[in-house]
Amino acid sequence: MPHRLTRPALPLATAAALVGGLLALGTTDRADAAVPDTVPLKITNNSGRSDQVYVYDLGTQLSSGRQGWADANGTFHAWPAGGNPPTPAPDAAIPGPAAGQSRTIRIPKFSGRIYFSYGRKLDFRLTTGGLVQPAVQNPSDPNRDILFNWSEYTLNDAGLWLNSTQVDMFSAPYAVGVQRADGSTAGTGHLKSGGYTGVFNALRGQSGGWGKLIQTRSDGTVLRALSPLYGVETGALPANVMDDYVNRVWQKYTTSTLTVTPFTDQPNTQYYGRVSGNVMNFTNSSGAVVTSFQKPDADSVFGCHKLLDAPNDAVRGPISRTLCAGFNRSTLLVEPHQPDTTTANFYKDAVTNQYARAVHAQMADGKAYAFAFDDVGNQESLVHDGNPQQAYLTLDPLS
Repeated sequence: MPHRLTRPALPLATAAALVGGLLALGTTDRADAAVPDTVPLKITNNSGRSDQVYVYDLGTQLSSGRQGWADANGTFHAWPAGGNPPTPAPDAAIPGPAAGQSRTIRIPKFSGRIYFSYGRKLDFRLTTGGLVQPAVQNPSDPNRDILFNWSEYTLNDAGLWLNSTQVDMFSAPYAVGVQRADGSTAGTGHLKSGGYTGVFNALRGQSGGWGKLIQTRSDGTVLRALSPLYGVETGALPANVMDDYVNRVWQKYTTSTLTVTPFTDQPNTQYYGRVSGNVMNFTNSSGAVVTSFQKPDADSVFGCHKLLDAPNDAVRGPISRTLCAGFNRSTLLVEPHQPDTTTANFYKDAVTNQYARAVHAQMADGKAYAFAFDDVGNQESLVHDGNPQQAYLTLDPLS
């Protein structure tokens, strides 16, 4: 729940492409029964907050490719034409459950997001190109002072993919789950006890500007921590925050080889990286150069884009996502065979994605989508079922 649903967090338009790649991995738990047009989503409010909760189901209708929203019954409504400047979107808010209560809505076959907010409705606008998502890294965004978050999902004929995401920000905590045909359930996304404040405390205690990722309201309420990508873009983090590590990686692989095996089910598909002329060239088993990477900056590393662009292809994309995971987790110096799936090696270097480190450390099961390709090595907070009976979204305490 990557623009790329399930690698969260880029714009919805990109999510579909991402999910497309994820779906291609296979659906081994697909049952014979056809996936219905809508699936129940049980929303439980364990936040302990008295604020009114508002819920939104926004996305792309997979049968038509149209963007819009779904009401509580799962009925699709296409967005009307937008404008320039953006015009207010129709009110798509669904009243959520009160504290200690649950409410079940139905979600349709979308590639989309389930937003929820506390106390105030979100402000959505429409341009001529479609929906404008909240962008709270912008101080003038109308949603800047609202406590909110979102989950990403894809429901299609092959089943349900539902994840929690921290790719854009860490904010109001929640968990996701799915009930299978045999009655069993799978879930992910819960924080440890004290984990919510634990993430913010870890960032505040980390030198180098990481505490500046935290946004608060004028009344002192902590709203969220921005991802380091937005930290670099807004100047909260220095642009050279990853340079030392990147330089050491480039130096190491000037005289040694980085072996990438991007597909777990294709162990014989390997690519070999060496740095020459400040460029890392990857060759295949025949010695032919298949793709090359300029030395990435922090923006490219944290966003898994730009100099680490990952097209939805069979070669560059899989290599790039492996590199991206290795840079964010700082495993490229300790393990020349990537991806490194040994979690004990993650985030150990002094120069690393401290945001991702803090988030993963506070997750009850260790799983999170703390950067775009956190699913490399199956570290993502994702549930999937080919024949979902019910989905779950649980709003957890802000403590």
